[in-house]
Amino acid sequence: MNVIEVTKDNFETEVLKSDIKVLADFNAEWCGPCKMLKPMVEEIAESNDNVKVVSINVDDEDELAEQYEVSSIPCLVVFDKGKEVKRNVGLISKDDIESLIGE
Repeated sequence: MNVIEVTKDNFETEVLKSDIKVLADFNAEWCGPCKMLKPMVEEIAESNDNVKVVSINVDDEDELAEQYEVSSIPCLVVFDKGKEVKRNVGLISKDDIESLIGE
């Protein structure tokens, strides 16, 4: 599965109504740690069929960032059945991302 770009228009469908866990990557183009995290997030998207990985640009989707109280990036949020179950702020390893999503 590829990383899905999410906006406020498709957030409900892609994240809240997903029938599998969702790893949401809140990020921005100018964010150095976000750029370092991106390849690891993409690897997880490609290697795990049991988790949907989405990317949310906080500059473009400030309403979503505000709604989910994302004040620092990168911020990874795990959703299960439409509810936030885990969160990590800052750069982490691929192993730590997998632990976060319960892989």
